Amino acid sequence: MTTITCKIPDEVSAHLEAAARQRRVPKSQIVREALAASFRKNKPKVSAFDLIKDVCGIVEGGPKDYASHPRHLRGFGAS
Repeated sequence: MTTITCKIPDEVSAHLEAAARQRRVPKSQIVREALAASFRKNKPKVSAFDLIKDVCGIVEGGPKDYASHPRHLRGFGAS
C-alpha cells in the first residue's frame, strides 16, 4: 500500500476526526473510502444502447415501425 501526504483545511480535518471517532476507525480508512467512492461516482455511465449497439439494426424483415405504431403497442402501458 502506498502512503501519501496531503494538506487539508482545519475544518475538513475536524470533520474527518469526528467521523473517525464516531465510527471508531482510523482517519485513513475514511479517506480511502471517500476516494474510492469518488472514483466510482465519476465512472462513465453506460447505457443499454451502448451495451447492444453493435447488434442494433441487424434483424431483417421485421416491421420498421414496431416501437411506435399503435397496432404493435396494444396492451403495453396506458395505450
